[in-house]
Amino acid sequence: MAAGIVRAENPAEALERNRVEVIGTTPLPGLGLPLSQVPANVQIFSPGPGARASTLPDFLDGNAASAVATSGQGNAFQPDFAYRGFTASPLLGLPQGLAVFQDGVRANEPFGDVVNWDLIPSSAIASIQLIPGTAPVFGPNTLGGALAVYTKSGAQFPGGSVEVHGGSWGHRAVEAEQGGSRGPWDYFVMGNVVREDGWAEHDASRVNQLFAKVGHQTDESDLDVSLTLADNRLDGIQALPRSFLDDIRQPYTWPDRNTNRASLLTVKGSRFVDEGVLAGATAYVRKYRNDNFSSNVADPDSGLEATNEEAVVDQWSYGIGAQLTFSGKALGRGNQLVVGASADRGDSRFTRHSQPARFDGSRGTEATGPFTLETDAAIASTRYGAFVSDTFNATERWVLTLSARADRTVVGVGDRSGEDPGLEGRHEFSRVNPAIGLNFVPSDRFTAYAGYSEGMRAPTAVELTCADPSAPCKLPNNFLSDPPLNAVVAKTFEAGARGKPSPAFAWSAAAYRTSLSDDILFVSSSEGAPTTGYFRNVGATRRQGLELSASLVQPAWKLALQYGLVDATFRAPYVEPSPDNSSADADGNIVVPAGARIPGIPRHSLKVSLDLMPVPEATLGLSLRAASAIHARGDENNRDVNGRVPGFAVLDLRASWRPGVGFEAYLQVDNVFDRRYATAGILGRNFFTGPGHAFAPDSAVSEPFLGVGAPFGAWVGVRYAWK
Repeated sequence: MAAGIVRAENPAEALERNRVEVIGTTPLPGLGLPLSQVPANVQIFSPGPGARASTLPDFLDGNAASAVATSGQGNAFQPDFAYRGFTASPLLGLPQGLAVFQDGVRANEPFGDVVNWDLIPSSAIASIQLIPGTAPVFGPNTLGGALAVYTKSGAQFPGGSVEVHGGSWGHRAVEAEQGGSRGPWDYFVMGNVVREDGWAEHDASRVNQLFAKVGHQTDESDLDVSLTLADNRLDGIQALPRSFLDDIRQPYTWPDRNTNRASLLTVKGSRFVDEGVLAGATAYVRKYRNDNFSSNVADPDSGLEATNEEAVVDQWSYGIGAQLTFSGKALGRGNQLVVGASADRGDSRFTRHSQPARFDGSRGTEATGPFTLETDAAIASTRYGAFVSDTFNATERWVLTLSARADRTVVGVGDRSGEDPGLEGRHEFSRVNPAIGLNFVPSDRFTAYAGYSEGMRAPTAVELTCADPSAPCKLPNNFLSDPPLNAVVAKTFEAGARGKPSPAFAWSAAAYRTSLSDDILFVSSSEGAPTTGYFRNVGATRRQGLELSASLVQPAWKLALQYGLVDATFRAPYVEPSPDNSSADADGNIVVPAGARIPGIPRHSLKVSLDLMPVPEATLGLSLRAASAIHARGDENNRDVNGRVPGFAVLDLRASWRPGVGFEAYLQVDNVFDRRYATAGILGRNFFTGPGHAFAPDSAVSEPFLGVGAPFGAWVGVRYAWK
């Protein structure tokens, strides 16, 4: 890429527009690469005003191949997101295998690597890049891919809008945004307020988001300072026993609530320091607090009916990164070299209190005693990384990419209670992860590629302190002095092709295999309490599959299809406790054979989207989302008598009408045929088997608990936009 061409469009602003032309191959500000030179099946999205989804995973669930959003938490703003069988979730206990970034800042929390989707302001998103594979340059946790989100700027999104929408389940919301520029300065601000009662009982949501950005641009430089604020309260209903599905709106136990408050200040800049040499840097500081209240059935041996658990994560995180991009010639051919380094620090205080309780007639908990402190821990996690990547145009048709990243992670845990000195510990993990890719580009209408990459995920403090089978802990976790865990190492092969034979038609196809050694899973170990257990290395696992996508755009209609095949299996046998599995032995253990399917990952997923435009002022669209059956967690041996959680197919409709300049009215209908379906499952013990699902511990039964999908819902809205 010639430096003169790059400067014609500001490099950092190139990713903040609704038509993405370059791929961000690192989290930090740089020149990026044309899609034709990236050896991976990158999926690119630019959500417009018509892309109305509660969260980013909901949008990707309807638009990205091999992507699935599930409802394990029971709240619309707390979905679990899986891509190619790897997870990014707000739920402690799920293996986190995707790295998520907002404007180059890692969104995975230092505490547990979880991702709180409600803290990412979806209305401020300019573009999304879903980058598959191990992608080592994106750093730790990039086992299955990286999700990079770029926010809007006033220079690329001038003008403003106000939008009001409401409908089913007491949903009402107001969104507003305004952007503009004057000379080298630009600004953008967005506010979002949502209130919803939820489709189930005790399932309300309160979401408040604010995003603001100020930028300064010249032909030589770009500087952005942004602030993201969120104050959200999210109630959930937990997974339901299968015998409760006569009324999917009832809770198993309640209340269960997450309160998330966060503020993120980011400074991002780039500047040409010489002809073809771009320096980029990012720095951030983030304050995050999570207050979790959960109601649970007590351990049968405790003599209690129930317990209330209060857990608080109070966290500061900081980071800085810098890189140099050299664009020019090497051996007389086009070449782009990127070198960079980053450092991230997270300081967390984790406290957990427990309270004895009993159940009332609605399965809500009533306290019978005071809260007592069970855990008070301080956690410090530090990550250092240095990387290099070179893209070399070996010939007019062949492009070679070589990259590597060295990472070092240090996790320190300290006991603040003074009662558990064995909790004190310091854990270090380091590795150099390489990658190589080759692209064949005979024309601007076709690209073929192949690549290999490696990556690492270090165990988090949550996993390191909950790894003893003889002392299982609850989620959110008790912290204990436990044996060490090994880091997870992923190795990915991918090959594919993509093409655009005409402006109206585009397609892509990819095949991949990701093999993991020392994979970490959460193992449930207590009857009736699937959130009680421990983390362990389970040896080798593998995700392999296919991705197929096609889109066709005509003047009066457009069609898009995405298909994903994910074959996710255990590759080494092991024994784990699963007392609620019907095939468990007298000690409650099951033998997981090599070749057994990993629970929670559908083998097939399909998305079909059709939009009709009978007149320029109106659009009518439909979307089909389908996924095949999955095994429930706890059925790792695939032998539980209850079988798999059935697959599903759900149809959604949308319509919009633009009666005049700036005005738009729209209708959204989800689950048109009110299909009853589940997207997640876990084996557990149901203690509410009495009349009317009353508490009856003496007649408790083991059965699948299901994360039920939302029923029929409809919403209308009005939007007015101006320039």
